Amino acid sequence: MEMQWLRTFADAAETLNFRKTSERLMLSQPSVTVHIRQLEAYLGIRLFDRIKNRVVLTEEGRHFKQQAEKLVETFDATVDDIQSFAQGYRRKWTIAISPLMAETVLPYILNSFTKAHPDLELVIRVEESEAIEGLVESGEVAAGISALAPVKRVILHEVVYEDPLLLIMPRDAYDDEHGPVVSAEEALRKHDIFTHHHPVFWEELLVKLRVQLPGIRTMTVTQAHIAKRFIQEGLGVSFLPRSMVRRELIEGRLMEVRFDLFPLPTVATYFLARSMGELEKDFLSRIQSVYFQ
Repeated sequence: MEMQWLRTFADAAETLNFRKTSERLMLSQPSVTVHIRQLEAYLGIRLFDRIKNRVVLTEEGRHFKQQAEKLVETFDATVDDIQSFAQGYRRKWTIAISPLMAETVLPYILNSFTKAHPDLELVIRVEESEAIEGLVESGEVAAGISALAPVKRVILHEVVYEDPLLLIMPRDAYDDEHGPVVSAEEALRKHDIFTHHHPVFWEELLVKLRVQLPGIRTMTVTQAHIAKRFIQEGLGVSFLPRSMVRRELIEGRLMEVRFDLFPLPTVATYFLARSMGELEKDFLSRIQSVYFQ
């Protein structure tokens, strides 16, 4: 029996459409049919029936579907493992990180962390903060970096750093010394405000903004790095954590507007884990050692 027969069957059992399976597996449709027939011949059972031009699983096919999926998953995991071993990796460590944290934290520490652990295969999963606690709790990832504190007691957590919010707008044509002062009210009334790219502060902040500045225009942009890019392109303004725009402010690609209508909140970054082992402690210490101010 060939693994490709199982892979084709598992996909066809999911789609119940040989054409879709051929497209997904980049095979010709006749090849899909041949793989299924060869597998049926090897097993000595029918896996599919055709009813009014529709493909349906037989009772035996439904029973075999789950087993075939497990076999394909196990085979793929074994291949990945031996390839990692051949590259010198002896351990695997998976961490989940939110898009916002990937933009601010990860680039600073990734190089030094991997050099300190050359036998470690590091897997980075970019996930929304709302999902990270569940991934850590289930053991699907060893640790997470999230914009949300965990709710469940089984999750250990520590504040990595706290970040002030800044009102950020596109860079104008003036330098910092000779340009006219831009007021926060002017910037917010003149531009669309990109919102909801952070899971914590937006609802309360918008209430306060609308009390102070009735009629402001908002646009939901759920990814912070997209909101930052839109600002650079002159499409609007937003409130972003300082760590996320620090480089662009230094390089003059974005501009901070002094905001004095009311105090802005700070946002925290959390490190989440089920246990604090060697890798978790080292990763956390490297994040905390980075100077973001």
